Amino acid sequence: MKLYKILIISVFAMTIMQSNENAGAQNSATRILYDSLSTRYRQLQHQVIQPAEGYLKYPYLIPGGFYKQMWDWDGFFIGNHLASVGKPEYLKYWALNLIEGIDSTGYVSGCATTKGPRQIFGKFSMKPFLAQGVWLASVKLNDFSWIEPHYAAMMKVLEYRDKTQFDPKYGLYYWDLAMQSGADNNPALNYFTDDKRSFLACDASTWQLRELIAQGNIAEKLGKKDDAAMLRAKADALKKAINKTLWCEEDQIYYNVDRETGVFYKRVSYSSFIPLLESIAPQKKGAEMIRRYLINPDHMKAEFGFRSLSKADVDYNNKNIIIPFSNWQGPVWPIANYLYSIALKNYGFDKEIAWLGNTLGTLLLNDLRKYGSMHEDYHAETGAPLAPDDNHVDANGKFIGFLGWNFCIQNVLEGILFDKWMLLKLDK
Repeated sequence: MKLYKILIISVFAMTIMQSNENAGAQNSATRILYDSLSTRYRQLQHQVIQPAEGYLKYPYLIPGGFYKQMWDWDGFFIGNHLASVGKPEYLKYWALNLIEGIDSTGYVSGCATTKGPRQIFGKFSMKPFLAQGVWLASVKLNDFSWIEPHYAAMMKVLEYRDKTQFDPKYGLYYWDLAMQSGADNNPALNYFTDDKRSFLACDASTWQLRELIAQGNIAEKLGKKDDAAMLRAKADALKKAINKTLWCEEDQIYYNVDRETGVFYKRVSYSSFIPLLESIAPQKKGAEMIRRYLINPDHMKAEFGFRSLSKADVDYNNKNIIIPFSNWQGPVWPIANYLYSIALKNYGFDKEIAWLGNTLGTLLLNDLRKYGSMHEDYHAETGAPLAPDDNHVDANGKFIGFLGWNFCIQNVLEGILFDKWMLLKLDK
């Protein structure tokens, strides 16, 4: 019996040693990947930073490639990445350039050029990222003094969104059209102008929740206690409304909801997972949602990353679409995968984050080696780069790719290796 126990202990010890060796080898491979990707990113970083010009009074951020404009959420994520590598001033400049375009009603365009704001979809305002960007930039800079002159205009932006995108019946926010959300043809929304439906949206409501939290933090920092209390109360009510109306207990997932009928629009898409970024679902329910859908190969997990739409959806495809809109109906988007990594971290799925970081990091590094640039999205089943296609070249015949928020995959690898996460927390 004693010999048997010794054998058991020896096997157990050998298993642990082998596991540690495997983990060490994996970390070593991840470190090599991280170093290679980071080096490439540093070499390309200047392409997303443009000097102040014309209407844009501050250096501005562009996605690169054939996107020469400054965009709302593109700039937010690029700016946060730059802040993570010691350049937080660019997130501040992104915010100041957008703030410059706020009109007397609180409208601000989500796209700005050197010639002025560019109106898109009528007077649809920018996506809800401004207050978050201001707050996160200020935290990184350890400087909040620059916000005060712009505080009233930022409050008007919140008021404008309440007038144009808030449904008082449900206490939730909606998009009029999928392209307003940035996920241009997301089947969980209407994306053709002749489809007159609108949906109480998981992503719109969560992004606006974060805006309220951030603006509340700013108000408190500036000594505006009444505003801070009001904004926090609105944030609390919105969080409750998200769980009350958008959570489907039967399916254990967040769905968008048809505003007219109040019925779940049961499409498992990228936007279903955005509430998990703010840990809106209780721990047990959020973890179950991730197990059922995000890391399930029958839904979101593919060989080359996490899909933008469930494989089980009738509209699932990996078409190369960029004009008139980009394809969020299946392809792997690096930015969506970065956002998924935050959800995975919030709910304790570290092994799956390691897989995501290594898979996407390798995909992007291979792309950089072949093209000298990257793509917006990739075929989920083959890893083939999609938009923009090889026909997009400059005057010298050089491929015009895409950079932008793909830089955020470096942040995922930094989290895995150094426990240095970019989780976009709005902590005070």
